[in-house]
Amino acid sequence: MDEPSFSDERFETIVGNVLRLGVMLAAGAVFVGGSLYLLRHGASTPEYNVFRGEPETLRTIRGIFEGAFAFRGRAIIQLGLLTLIATPVARVLFSVYGFIRQRDFTYVLITLFVLAVLLFSLAGGKL
Repeated sequence: MDEPSFSDERFETIVGNVLRLGVMLAAGAVFVGGSLYLLRHGASTPEYNVFRGEPETLRTIRGIFEGAFAFRGRAIIQLGLLTLIATPVARVLFSVYGFIRQRDFTYVLITLFVLAVLLFSLAGGKL
């Protein structure tokens, strides 16, 4: 049985939708997290003379998810930022799949190289 056609136009539409969905999910999460944070902490007076970095729980993916499931505003904001960072990675992964379906192996190799560079940079440039 033949697979349905995977034209360039359909491919570009799906890639555009992946990007659009990722950005909308990220914006929604940041909005919800920011709203929760302001509802809970908006009346407190900031202390600008003391620097406080992110808590340890917001520095790991597991901590971010645990905090988001507990409806902590800052964790939901971090989850939105992670979603925004993951969006181009998802786009590149989908592009690899699309180029495989189109049997365009030159672009598969180029896109895999781009994916490797993205993952390398997200890992902090460490092997």
